[in-house]
Amino acid sequence: MSSIKSILALLFCSLSISSFAQEARELSKPYEEFGDYKIFFSVFNSSFIPAEIAKAYNLVRGSNRALVNIAVLKNGTIRGGKAAVSGNYKNLIQQTRELEFIEIKEQNATYYLAALRFDNEEVLHFHIDVTPEGSEQSHSFSFHRKMNTD
Repeated sequence: MSSIKSILALLFCSLSISSFAQEARELSKPYEEFGDYKIFFSVFNSSFIPAEIAKAYNLVRGSNRALVNIAVLKNGTIRGGKAAVSGNYKNLIQQTRELEFIEIKEQNATYYLAALRFDNEEVLHFHIDVTPEGSEQSHSFSFHRKMNTD
């Protein structure tokens, strides 16, 4: 019986390490590559944005609010380009919410932000669809994040 407990403990540790390693890999590569495009993504607490910038773009700041940031770069460029961006996110009980992206243009760069609310330590699973301007092909990818309030 103790050997079964040992095996289960080893299996649990192995799965935990594997899950942690997968999350670390995802965090270390903040983009997906699709042919000529790199699509960068991040999720961060809205309180990181200075109040005057949040006001200028009509963004709500708060400890339980976050922003999903998407930027589409074509190979050989250093600034985000225009795209059609949509997506959603799910929590652990599979409640799905749509993300409403707004386009932000700053000094020849374009990126997209979507606001959301979350609970502390909530794990959210994101699904994003992007069609770069001038391309007929849509690109989809998924990622997850554990959210923490400030």
